[in-house]
Amino acid sequence: MGYLLQGLFGERSLTKVAGLFAQQSQAETSMAQMLRIGGLQAGQVRLLGPQDARASRRDLFARSLEPEPRGIARTFFQTHIVVGASGAVAGLALFAWFYNAGHPMIVSSPLLAFIALVGFGTTFGMLGGGLLSMRPDHVLLITKVRSALRHNHWAVVAHPTSAEQAARVKEVLQGHSAEVVSTL
Repeated sequence: MGYLLQGLFGERSLTKVAGLFAQQSQAETSMAQMLRIGGLQAGQVRLLGPQDARASRRDLFARSLEPEPRGIARTFFQTHIVVGASGAVAGLALFAWFYNAGHPMIVSSPLLAFIALVGFGTTFGMLGGGLLSMRPDHVLLITKVRSALRHNHWAVVAHPTSAEQAARVKEVLQGHSAEVVSTL
């Protein structure tokens, strides 16, 4: 499943994990422990403090929460192409099913029916691709991190590249009594 998602999305890190802390020392300790996790590099873990809540949105997101702008652009194109093509195939399959069943509207105007069904399938596929490229699962994480920073808390944000790394990061954060928020 992870391989299929990696092909659909253009980012190396599909999951983002954040731990929210009341104390800076707790956040720094958990960050240091995360960096000792095998395969996790310093660029994949970021420490955010209350001063970051006052940074402009673009700086905060680009630097800490969404560090792969090129990956996001690839995600935008790949999701639209893959899901749009899937919608076109679904529309074609629906046309073939109706045509073989002898549905009167399809049999009487096969070209118009083909254009309509494949066209709507492609359109709905592209809309689905747009929804996926917006990454709605990231909104909750970003909102919680910004809210915590505004309330003078600290956040450690990790960008694991595998499910094993994500599980280890969550274990570390939970071991330090952090409020853990993650994307899908």
